[in-house]
Amino acid sequence: MEVRAVSKYVRISPQKVHILIGAVKGKPVEDGLNILKFMPQKAAYIIEKIIRSAVANADQFPDIDVDSLVIRNIIADQGPTLKRFRARARGRGTRILKRTAHITVILAEDST
Repeated sequence: MEVRAVSKYVRISPQKVHILIGAVKGKPVEDGLNILKFMPQKAAYIIEKIIRSAVANADQFPDIDVDSLVIRNIIADQGPTLKRFRARARGRGTRILKRTAHITVILAEDST
């Protein structure tokens, strides 16, 4: 059985989240949380929080053993982009794109 947690409109680029996904995908939840705890990136804290939310969701089902959960997949999709302008020389303005992400964490029980 799979359990998921979704965080939408997170103010971080999905590209920065993709860097950390490979470090924890396929690992047991406890190992993944330990790895993320010691990473300096902002995305590490965000992913850790979503994984903890997915574990809390799994705790609601009596037939799921929380200790045997594995991080099956983490998906970081592009959310809407906030468009801003920065003043430049000669009265011009350049566009600044502030990207957002929709992050989904999928946990499953270890089949071994």
